[in-house]
Amino acid sequence: MKPVALTLNILVASIALVKYLKAGRFSWSILWPFALASIPFAYIGGLILLPSIYYKPLIGLALIYVAYHFVMNSAKTDCEIKAPFMPIVLLLGAVLGFFSGLVGVGGGIFLSPLLIMLKWENVKNVSGIAAAFVLVNSIAGLLGFLSSKTPQLPEGLTIWVIAAVIGGYIGSEYGSKRFGSSTIQYLLSCVLLVAGIKMIATM
Repeated sequence: MKPVALTLNILVASIALVKYLKAGRFSWSILWPFALASIPFAYIGGLILLPSIYYKPLIGLALIYVAYHFVMNSAKTDCEIKAPFMPIVLLLGAVLGFFSGLVGVGGGIFLSPLLIMLKWENVKNVSGIAAAFVLVNSIAGLLGFLSSKTPQLPEGLTIWVIAAVIGGYIGSEYGSKRFGSSTIQYLLSCVLLVAGIKMIATM
């Protein structure tokens, strides 16, 4: 499951990043310290393969937790941005990177509500930053996995790739140009909630 998730993350995040860059919804100054700290730890996390009895509930609870925070922050509009404290940014980047590589989620779904909650970036730029964060951590996590395991591609991967690319293109098109911040967060919270419940229910 993990290598498939990381592979699909790379494809979708690449498409999304291009869309958000073209729309001017990105901040390099916020991304680079998170990415710098997260990439090596994502690689380390990718080396570890959790048994499904731990993997599924861990992802499920994480997705439900993030869905809750997206709902809680969905009504927030852009406010005065605070300058992040660099040691805290590096620490959080390392933690998110390790967790991203460990469970194969890319880290963007955790970084987005964090940036909004801490008022470190405007809501309109968060999705672009998250896409880039997912991309670099998914690459690092996948490299870590491939260096320690013999890759086994599941049946149906081609269909998943096609579906992910189409969905990623449509989602990034609407997210970067058409939907407002509150709409994006509500939709994402619904998807995360359903996915989290399914993970726990199918243990």
